[in-house]
Amino acid sequence: MEKETFRERLGGAVFGAGWKLVCRLPESVARALFNFGADIAWRREGEGVRVLEGNLVRVLRTDSAVSIAPHEFGAELRALSREVMRSYARYYLETFRLQIIPDERIRAGMHVNQENVDLTLEHMKNGRGVIYALPHMGDFEQAGRWVILAGAGSFGTIAERLKPESLFQRYLKFRQGLGMEVVPTTGGPHPFGVMAQRLRAGKLVCIVADRDLSDTGVEVDFFGEKALFPAGPAALAIQTGAALMPVSCWFVGETEWAAHVYDEIPVPAEGTRKEKAAAMTQALVTVFEQAIREHPEDWHMLQKVFVNDLDPERLARSRARAVNGNGNGKGASPANGTDAGNGAAG
Repeated sequence: MEKETFRERLGGAVFGAGWKLVCRLPESVARALFNFGADIAWRREGEGVRVLEGNLVRVLRTDSAVSIAPHEFGAELRALSREVMRSYARYYLETFRLQIIPDERIRAGMHVNQENVDLTLEHMKNGRGVIYALPHMGDFEQAGRWVILAGAGSFGTIAERLKPESLFQRYLKFRQGLGMEVVPTTGGPHPFGVMAQRLRAGKLVCIVADRDLSDTGVEVDFFGEKALFPAGPAALAIQTGAALMPVSCWFVGETEWAAHVYDEIPVPAEGTRKEKAAAMTQALVTVFEQAIREHPEDWHMLQKVFVNDLDPERLARSRARAVNGNGNGKGASPANGTDAGNGAAG
């Protein structure tokens, strides 16, 4: 384990102190503070906000009835990015406060298509694992707690290892306290193998899967352009026979939430394992497109996902791995978006 720098230790201490403080403040006060911070970040137009707007413009462009150049969206794009930053701030606010939000409030405030949740529980009861693959939308931490309360009991997930280590351990303890089994992308057992074991045992695995953290992603069509997505969820479904079910999350008003569990993406009957994984990943991305179009204000993507925005060297490595047959999803570590992998890393 690398030795923590002074800056990392200081950042971890500040983050930890803020976490405790947010839980002690009245919710209305904490919410106002987080909105204020989001507005400041939005006005400064730092790199994260610029990348966010670069992603959002693809959504706006494909939704537009007429052909409009990206720079011509102007006020519409800025207004949307401000909504996203406030939504993103709410995600962190509720993540910090989730440990003190009563289970009764989570149950009562969640809106979901219950039939596919019931199907999930039925699969698990019959010994078949289920993979929930999600984009970085809404409050997936709260949704994870809800599905545990709804009958899943627990689930496995993957998290990007944060720096400093003390901050990662705080997140790890927090998630474990909610009923989640968290496997880090590095510094421990291979996450693909652990998740495969859980799925073969009929468990639920949840993976936030709209950002490739490795060099083993596959290229897909996403809002009219090529983008790099992890093949891990599809590869897990192919190898274990688990049901791959996309899920989207979004906010409802200021105090409630919603999620939609989509129908299973089946494994194609023909093709190599690599071809099947690529086809299933494209099908997953198409569902993500639909979800993001419906709730673009809750898509917290402050990192580069489109091929035209990626570092050429990283893209070359990814394509070389694909040619050599290594892009089968086993090397992809689709980070659970503590983000931990979400915005902090961006």
